[in-house]
Amino acid sequence: MASLQLHLLPLSTGPCLPSSRFRRSLVRSSTERQALFNRIAPVYDNLNDLLSLGQHRIWKRMAVSWSGAKKGDSVLDLCCGSGDLAFLLSEKVGSSGKVIGLDFSKEQLSVASSRQKLMSNAFYMNIEWVEGDAIDLPFSDGHFDAITMGYGLRNVVDKHKAMQEMYRVSKAGSRVSILDFNKSTNPVIAFTQELMIDNVVVPVASGFGLAEDYKYLKSSIREFLTGKELEELALDVGFSNARYYEIGGSLMGNLVATR
Repeated sequence: MASLQLHLLPLSTGPCLPSSRFRRSLVRSSTERQALFNRIAPVYDNLNDLLSLGQHRIWKRMAVSWSGAKKGDSVLDLCCGSGDLAFLLSEKVGSSGKVIGLDFSKEQLSVASSRQKLMSNAFYMNIEWVEGDAIDLPFSDGHFDAITMGYGLRNVVDKHKAMQEMYRVSKAGSRVSILDFNKSTNPVIAFTQELMIDNVVVPVASGFGLAEDYKYLKSSIREFLTGKELEELALDVGFSNARYYEIGGSLMGNLVATR
């Protein structure tokens, strides 16, 4: 069985839409969540590597590949955190392309910017870091050739609105690739996830003084959408087709939706 990935990437701070059939109740308030992501930023990458045994890097490459990003494209990494997917996208689009990494956590963006300055490849300079809200994107309609989102949608307050925004700012024919924990309908997989969170994630996080913060992970997965529900959500906002892939021993999942 694959190792459990830790990610708690940033989320939107906007309110839920009462009319959305995909609405989910809040686990924490928006301000508490924002404080959480700012607080974990300094140790975020080390914890991800430790808890996934490095497998998160494979899953992220898969997510970027599914996005269809290519040389010269203008692309968006939504809820970019410390920048892993943005850097991978940068390699895909090259120096003639443009990458926007958007997040609402100043501390995460600071880490991402610091990592960018340490990179030796010139094309990493095609990344711009933007502080912003996942449900109110500061971009024009049909702006991007591809969009990725890694471990962010699960934490967005209004998932329906976030998906609507991704649809709005993406070009016709482009793809959105969303990587996150898989909310499995298989009770064995669901039990395994919770068992690993309780017995691996939280104890390891406690070594960094973050045990209470990472106890939130289990409830966030419980309140997330299943693969089928994510497909329905994408189609509901207008995407022409949507396909959900279970990966990482079914502990993770990736939604691919085409505009």
